[in-house]
Amino acid sequence: MGRIEIESLTKRFDSGGDRIIAVNDLNLTVRDGEFLVLVGPSGCGKSTTLRLIAGLERVTEGTIRLDRTDVTDQKPKNRNMAMVFQNYALYPHMTARENMGFGLKMTTDMSNEEINERVEEVAAMMGIENLLGSKPGEMSGGQQQRVALGRAIVRDPEVFLMDEPLSNLDAKLRSEMRTELQNLQQDFDVTTIYVTHDQTEAMTMGDRIAILNDGQLQQVGTPLECYHEPANRFVASFIGSPSMNFLDVRLSGDIFEHEAFKYRLSSPFDDDEGDYVLGIRPEDIEVADGDEENAIEATVNVVEPLGDLSHVYVEIGNEQYTASIAGTPQYEPGDTIWVLFPEDQIHVFDTDDGRAVRSSTIDSESTSADARI
Repeated sequence: MGRIEIESLTKRFDSGGDRIIAVNDLNLTVRDGEFLVLVGPSGCGKSTTLRLIAGLERVTEGTIRLDRTDVTDQKPKNRNMAMVFQNYALYPHMTARENMGFGLKMTTDMSNEEINERVEEVAAMMGIENLLGSKPGEMSGGQQQRVALGRAIVRDPEVFLMDEPLSNLDAKLRSEMRTELQNLQQDFDVTTIYVTHDQTEAMTMGDRIAILNDGQLQQVGTPLECYHEPANRFVASFIGSPSMNFLDVRLSGDIFEHEAFKYRLSSPFDDDEGDYVLGIRPEDIEVADGDEENAIEATVNVVEPLGDLSHVYVEIGNEQYTASIAGTPQYEPGDTIWVLFPEDQIHVFDTDDGRAVRSSTIDSESTSADARI
């Protein structure tokens, strides 16, 4: 079992007379065997949350339970959790064998023979048997990361805690390790909480993702739910690359009025008339003919060809927006094009608090609890 329940978790730091709230009244449940990703910008509280769960930071307020047992004040060694750090945290004077077996030596009564047998078993599983006699300074970053993962795995914990473990690797190796981590987690079926600021890792690895900002939880859901049905403007802007486009509009009847265009809805909007923010993802924008209903005139500023698609930066009114268009369109700066925002793909947000008023249409089957992209 590895179910984690976090209730009203708060962490405050006193710094030079100022009080900093790193985690603010966090409520979150991580299911047994789930791969949950904590994601958000730098300073949002995700690493502090992980350290609170691990017992490396003292909780200011709130409760942490592991399988219904309160572990809020327990020492890290008594929580049956294994943590993988961003900098690997390998002892430089120890070999890979010694690093991997150190935790077992310190926290169990296993014999040296039993520890070696366990280390060799895990090393074989991870393909690092040839590294067991090497010290960290003799290994590449990817090899050190595998040893750090192996050190966590040999402990056979109820929970894996991973704090941006791939951030020091190059792009190719990071992609390979993402797949390897997912395979390992599925093989062991161990509850895993993974911290990252990289939304690609969040979207591709997590059963669910929890998005934090300024110490507060913004949304929890499957990657597809958070992408298609963001709870607020922050989530909409953070999830997805390039970021969602936002346009200030005013609702009048069934028309959204912008300084550069009018967008007529097929049916009246449910909310009151007034000011809103209209959102559209770059990949949902279509190139249109000028005579199509709701076609919007735009001026091309820059085209970035990426092979299978291009990012086209266009000006509408006096603001620049991004459209992701298939192929390599032959546009030049200053060209006029017409773009279309499909009605089933638009998002609408409250101007004052940023909450989502309307989201894009998505097939409910694709947002099941097991959905991954």
